[in-house]
Amino acid sequence: MRDAKLREIDERAFLRRVAPMLDVYAAAMSPPAEQLPGRRMIMERHAGYPGFRAFAAERRGALARLPGPLHGFAYGFHGARGQWWHDVVIEALTARGGPEHAAAWLEDAFEVAELHVRPDAQGRGLGRGLLAALCEGRPERTVVLSTLERRPDTPARRLYRSVGMVDLLTDFEFPGGGPRYAVMGGTLPLATGSAAGADVPQ
Repeated sequence: MRDAKLREIDERAFLRRVAPMLDVYAAAMSPPAEQLPGRRMIMERHAGYPGFRAFAAERRGALARLPGPLHGFAYGFHGARGQWWHDVVIEALTARGGPEHAAAWLEDAFEVAELHVRPDAQGRGLGRGLLAALCEGRPERTVVLSTLERRPDTPARRLYRSVGMVDLLTDFEFPGGGPRYAVMGGTLPLATGSAAGADVPQ
């Protein structure tokens, strides 16, 4: 695992890696198997969103230029009206704090769609590295994401708090049911954090 390197990948390289990324997602999140085809379609659609950016944590293959085993990945894009997550969250934030509150967080936001590290590769700083690389140099004013609620003090929540992110919504249920999430946000650039154990996926 120690020789896994972070690599920025473009849209075409991302689409070539969707299958192994789904394997990492499944290992980290344990979703029902019937959800994976839909998740694949969502990821492929996200690759066409404005400001798309992605990183992979992987070992190089034997021929150096070929990708090797994937240990983790992260990607995001510029949030905009008409995107499902963006529209759901801006409505919830408006209901909670009014339109100015919602606009302050989502009017110019980089939305981290997925950040996952394979369970046997966690605890090595890959999640922190992926988040930092993904957000570095972004032109947006804020960064926002959702993470499984589970409990208030998960390693993922500690990671996000350590870089200056705060809870915007807690115990939040997205339309369609499913687990509860916390929606978190921070201003860019991210703060330099040092919380331990912070590479568990969202």
